[in-house]
Amino acid sequence: MSSADFASAREFASIPCSIAGTPIPNPFPLTPRKHPHPTPSTSPSGPRTIVTRGGGAQSIAPIRGRGLSPVQYRSLMRPDGRAPDQLRPFTLERGFAKFAEGSCLIKMGETHMLVAATVEDRVPPFLKGQGKGWVTAEYSMLPRSGRQRNQRELMKPNGRSMEIQRLIGRAIRSVVDLEKMGERTITVDCDAIQADGGTRTAAITGAYIAVYDAMKWMMAQRMIRSIPLREAIAAISVGIYRGQEILDLNYDEDSQADTDMNVIMTESGKFVEIQGTAEQDPFSAETLGKMLKLGKKG
Repeated sequence: MSSADFASAREFASIPCSIAGTPIPNPFPLTPRKHPHPTPSTSPSGPRTIVTRGGGAQSIAPIRGRGLSPVQYRSLMRPDGRAPDQLRPFTLERGFAKFAEGSCLIKMGETHMLVAATVEDRVPPFLKGQGKGWVTAEYSMLPRSGRQRNQRELMKPNGRSMEIQRLIGRAIRSVVDLEKMGERTITVDCDAIQADGGTRTAAITGAYIAVYDAMKWMMAQRMIRSIPLREAIAAISVGIYRGQEILDLNYDEDSQADTDMNVIMTESGKFVEIQGTAEQDPFSAETLGKMLKLGKKG
């Protein structure tokens, strides 16, 4: 999550929905383009636009140049062939949900999250009369989004879903000027269509795009004068797998990791939240520093 990457995310979010502009400057170029379907969606935020970022071999070349033996090099490779510091290929597709004020389909490798933002002229009871807005989130996984079927959450979310949706809400609120929203609520629905690790971090990154588009819609409706976002935000997972610090864990790595950590950062390089657990052996402050450095890079 370098400053250049955040700048690219912000530039992407600011592209008018009806335009697929020039490729966004980025160390790992993002390529926005119009949705390939002949009849694009006409969601409130405009036709769909897609931004892709390839996993490729971009991070492998530096490792090959470190003078490692073939055995050492293979030991650094991961189950899917990525280098330790390499992201999965990802795609961000704006305006995916036709009727939502803002939406984003984010694909991080085989993890696919649909994020939709809804604007309502109400606030929670504890905010009534204060002139402030609110941003909240809900999270769920489709029953067959994972390798085994999950029980559908009919009445209320389970403990895991509750913890994740609170995390998403906190993360987005940290960069929103609630006073400039007026007494309105943006509800962000995050649904895992396919889960292969990192659903909560993908949801946070997608939520930023969806909320940005919802605020653009609010401006078009003359509800607000400017977009009340202080800066961009993104999230990524890091961990220790087979004794090696790695970036962007998939399910196979996450399920066997010695340590699993989620890092949420702002465009200016500030930390919003860090969630880290030693699943087996405790980790040192030095290892923590390496993981945070890796998370910032992602």
